[in-house]
Amino acid sequence: MKILVVDDEQLQRETLKGFLEKKGYQVYCAAGGEDALRIFREYPIPLVLLDHKMPDMNGDELLRRLKDINPFVHAIMITAYGAVDTAVKVMQLGAEDFLEKPVDLLDLLAKIENIEQQVATEEDVTAITETIDNSKVLPLQVIGDSQAMRQLLSTVRRVSQTPWTVLIRGETGTGKELIARLIHLLSSRSTSPFVEVNCAAIPENLFESELFGHEKGAFTGASGRRKGRFELAQSGTLFLDEVGELPLTLQAKLLRALQEKKISRVGSEVDIAVDVRVIAATNRDLRQFVADGKFREDLYYRLNVLEIEIPPLKERREDIPLLIDFFLERYSLRPIRFDPDALSTLVKYSFPGNVRELEHIIQRTVTMARGPVIRMSDLPTEIRYQKVSELGNLADRLDAMEREMILAALEKNEWVQTRAADSLGISERVLRYKMGKHSIRKN
Repeated sequence: MKILVVDDEQLQRETLKGFLEKKGYQVYCAAGGEDALRIFREYPIPLVLLDHKMPDMNGDELLRRLKDINPFVHAIMITAYGAVDTAVKVMQLGAEDFLEKPVDLLDLLAKIENIEQQVATEEDVTAITETIDNSKVLPLQVIGDSQAMRQLLSTVRRVSQTPWTVLIRGETGTGKELIARLIHLLSSRSTSPFVEVNCAAIPENLFESELFGHEKGAFTGASGRRKGRFELAQSGTLFLDEVGELPLTLQAKLLRALQEKKISRVGSEVDIAVDVRVIAATNRDLRQFVADGKFREDLYYRLNVLEIEIPPLKERREDIPLLIDFFLERYSLRPIRFDPDALSTLVKYSFPGNVRELEHIIQRTVTMARGPVIRMSDLPTEIRYQKVSELGNLADRLDAMEREMILAALEKNEWVQTRAADSLGISERVLRYKMGKHSIRKN
């Protein structure tokens, strides 16, 4: 990674340059702001270490001008003045962090390594976005800008460049097939077939034929020769979805195909060489399946060469508004939006069915909503009355508890607000205020 060091003190510049070059970084130095701007325009530099106090241009002004050239540049401010207001100011200007003089080199190195990971992730995400935008094979929609999603995409890009077998783990509805297709699109096999097999959907007596094909007369109903999924995926990618549901009797045959890269059709003794990359996916704990004797240990390790875990939607809540906008555009036949309370309630929901559940909720809600604004009353019951234990921080839990208590009091008192307020120990006016706050209305 290229780093630009800006400091008017020659000793400081030389110290930092020598230390960082020994750590493998490519370092440029500038004694002042104008010199730094010239170097920055000439080279693609993702990280700048700059002194806060310099005679010709202070660090604040230089950082502003660097951001004008490249808004995505990372910066660490170095200052002799460790006041809190200085630290706050440089962070507001867009610096990642700050350090006091004399600089603790090990502390600096830790901060740089952290930024280096961010830069690498950004490059991976940018490359994936460009590949998807330019793809003519299959349009993929990868929605999300959370840190968890960016790290996932960075992992996907690195994994896709290898020929190894991949195991994708994740809860139901997280998008395992989407990630498998993305790995295929980013790989050198992208122009060859992507063939999917749902291991849970094919009857056991037909699975071997589906996977390896069969010859004419191999069994009752085999009226002709048929290629299996391995042959159909030749030179491409075979995606084994829900691989944890594969019966033990078939696991040995799959293991042989992976080990020897050869298959034989049902009813034939002739081996056929196959060049296929296998991506498997599961929502099961295969390690536990191995311990329970439900999954072959040797097959597990053959599949789990590279592992990708997809985070559930509740661990990347900042992506929910983006997904909502995407699904609104896909399913609404007229301009429609969520009001703030309904949107906030939806974002707080735990989504046990993940992205797939969110998609179905939006599809159902826009269909049933009567007006151009989706309100709390339009949301499904399980979302409006979600449990306190499903929420995150203290404020959310207290709000949810208050809402549950008010609803319980109203329902117990047949929605007579005077009696409900008495049972809660509050005035009717306070009850009405809180009902408005939580968008509580009798259906």
